[in-house]
Amino acid sequence: MTHLDLSSVRTGLLDCIQANLAVLADHHHGPGAHLRLGAPLGLRFRPRPEDGLPTVDPPLTEQLATLPALVGLRVVRHTRLAPGELRAELSGGGLRYVVADAYHLPWLPYHGRAHMPHSFLLAAGPDGWQITDAYRNETEWGPATPGHWVLPEEDLPGIGTAEVTDLAPDSLPPLADLPPAPDLDPAAAETYLAAYAACPDRAAAIRQLTVETWLLARARKLHATYRALYTGRADGPEPGPEADHLRAWDKVVEQTYLAHRRVARGRAEPPGVLDRLRAVLAADRTVFGAVPDPAAPPAADDTALRRTIAEVAAGVLGVPADGLLAGAPFDSFPSFSSFRLVEIIERLESALDRELDADELIPENLRRVDDLCRIAR
Repeated sequence: MTHLDLSSVRTGLLDCIQANLAVLADHHHGPGAHLRLGAPLGLRFRPRPEDGLPTVDPPLTEQLATLPALVGLRVVRHTRLAPGELRAELSGGGLRYVVADAYHLPWLPYHGRAHMPHSFLLAAGPDGWQITDAYRNETEWGPATPGHWVLPEEDLPGIGTAEVTDLAPDSLPPLADLPPAPDLDPAAAETYLAAYAACPDRAAAIRQLTVETWLLARARKLHATYRALYTGRADGPEPGPEADHLRAWDKVVEQTYLAHRRVARGRAEPPGVLDRLRAVLAADRTVFGAVPDPAAPPAADDTALRRTIAEVAAGVLGVPADGLLAGAPFDSFPSFSSFRLVEIIERLESALDRELDADELIPENLRRVDDLCRIAR
């Protein structure tokens, strides 16, 4: 199996279904491609079959119908397999995107403790079944951390029934063709909140709200990061209203979890949990309501220059040029160092047959293709 690099994936922004689509997106299209998962933002929900409470966690079929195309992937085949059928599916080789019950996955802290759908990448290897999982989260049983694992042959049936998807690379949407798409209906927010307020089983309501606020907060962090990328900032939102709003969401997540722990111990439900959630949902419409202006496209005569710079940097870093052209910072690649940066500058000056302005050659001006393009004009 080709080793899959996890270093470029912004794991703290992604849920357990998105995380491993992100690995494949960056593997095929370069660092940062996965951030396109944050282009849409809404408050769509459905009733949970267990208790009827609304959840913003969509079914896997809906996610596979919408998410892969955002990040340059295509579903070739999707099937639901019983434990004995999974080995036959993988015997012909190749890598599969798999979703199974986290309760049965031994590399996760949820193993033997909690039931929830969870994705990972699976392939046959010389020593067993090769697992790649980029999911990151703190749980009450310890951290879930990104990594690679080998599952012994005899343990494969233990993961139970699984949804197995074969994903192939496809064209990656240009940022200019994928503007941020917030859909924040205040009526939907009130319907969602009212269901939790009216639920007579307060322990169940608050327990599920801990999951809901976590999902909502991560979605907003991902959306804010994509909005920044769309406007030319690959490092995420700058200090200001968006960053302040994301911190407010973090406080809601913390307050809801504390409330859950208290109610689970038989204590009174702390007041204000739903009020605080209502406030940040309303603030979403102010902070994210307007679609930001995209980054100015390069001038026509910059196209060849950008390509030259990307190819020079790609040659030094040993990475695909497309990721650099899409805005990935040089230092998002493990091969980057100050020595490599010097080599990029020297090779670029040779390729252009001229010296770059020495006053501009400071590290903060030399992070991306467009930085060097501006200096080299």
